[in-house]
Amino acid sequence: MRYLVATFIILTLSGCNKNFLELYPQATLNEGNFYKTEVEYILLANGCYVPMRDYEKTYHWVLAELISDNASFQNNTRIGEAARGVIDQFILVSDNATYSNFWNLSYNGITRCNKLLSELDRPNVSWSKMSFKDRCAGEALFLRALYYFNLVRQFGGVPLVLSPIASLDAVNVKRSSEQQVYDAIISDLKEAASHFAKAADVAEVGRANETAALALLGKVYLTRNDYSNAEPILKSVITAGKYSLQANYADLFNPASKDTKETIFAIQYSENSAELAQRFIFLFAPHTSAGAVTKRPNINIISAGWNQPTQDLINAFEAGDKRKDVSIAYWTGADWDGVVRPIPYCNKYKAPLNAPDDRAGDNLPVLRYSDVLLMYAEVLNEQGRSAEAITYVQQVRNRAGLTNPLTGLDKTALQTLIAKERQVEFCFENQRWYDLKRTGKALDVMTAHGKREKASKNFLYPESYSLTANKLVAPIPVLEVSVNKLDQNPGY
Repeated sequence: MRYLVATFIILTLSGCNKNFLELYPQATLNEGNFYKTEVEYILLANGCYVPMRDYEKTYHWVLAELISDNASFQNNTRIGEAARGVIDQFILVSDNATYSNFWNLSYNGITRCNKLLSELDRPNVSWSKMSFKDRCAGEALFLRALYYFNLVRQFGGVPLVLSPIASLDAVNVKRSSEQQVYDAIISDLKEAASHFAKAADVAEVGRANETAALALLGKVYLTRNDYSNAEPILKSVITAGKYSLQANYADLFNPASKDTKETIFAIQYSENSAELAQRFIFLFAPHTSAGAVTKRPNINIISAGWNQPTQDLINAFEAGDKRKDVSIAYWTGADWDGVVRPIPYCNKYKAPLNAPDDRAGDNLPVLRYSDVLLMYAEVLNEQGRSAEAITYVQQVRNRAGLTNPLTGLDKTALQTLIAKERQVEFCFENQRWYDLKRTGKALDVMTAHGKREKASKNFLYPESYSLTANKLVAPIPVLEVSVNKLDQNPGY
């Protein structure tokens, strides 16, 4: 919450002819400045993306993927990595820095969005096209909704702040209910889509757009089990024909050719600077593999080995599924215990193309067209229209090389298939934990997963995988409880 009253930080412009990604580096601009030009407002909009870029590369994958049955970590007795490893094992405490950093960056982003929205109607601003103003508004509303969507899915009800707030008032803002937060998210996304519809002539690769707002709105409705509202929204994305499946699943994860016809919204990264880059391959490669996987033997990866594919995930792939080798690779060598064996690792994110160090530039998908197809299939199936739903699941499976016709599936069988398809289609894209929670399967799936993990590994903590219902929501960071007097979630 302290970011609600912090000095606002935006991006600097180093040349008007540079593309959106090149405008990502941060510099300071006092929030008391008066914004008068189109360029300044575009910079404010660029700044709204920055905290999300930062938390996705460092924290969100811990809270949305590592915690799920898709992933674990290579050496389960390694000390010094408690902030990540304990979350994987459901040893959840409110003073874990992963939670506080994710919370703070989220509210930093919300503060930026609120700032931009509050400034947009300032008089005497010079706009070359009013569509730029609409694009800025759409971006701020979309990103604010996405920040809150990730917050509410992690913590439940959170403080809802929709305008700039003075420092003396910030400590008085308490948690809103989940319903109030979701209502605000839905309102923002509807308004964002309206603004984006008027800004189609200034759409730009890498930025949010109308389709992104609608796809996210559909996902929000699906998360709320509001199938009747989700259906027309998701259908509109499909029938618009602006996006389609990439023919080759592997091409989605080629850092040399990013933002494909399937990419609706992705977090943009670049090798051009450490600030713009992510380090996924240097975090996810086996920590004993030196430079064999990263292709950078000069980079010490002793703290790597995260998001290691579990046997649960490996077993979820059907024979002949082309997605398996794209998502999971093996390096054979000495493991953490000195035993030579094939060690699985996340293969979606690649070594740097040109950077000599640990700067990787793969984008992180947030919304893909295949997601829309599977969400739409789920919405239809939940409304008893399984026969209609199958065709959308079949499209995703056909691309994966699983062309056997789907027949004879009732609602329950198709629910199971869609859940499995989502698991293998979006592994390591920070969706699995949220899917388990919204479908009511998290407690059963993770309890069974924990038993398998404990049977096959020696864990440092005896309380590993002691999963209870309260742990389906994360603890409110301790400073927010002690300083801002927020109510803590039950059980923490």
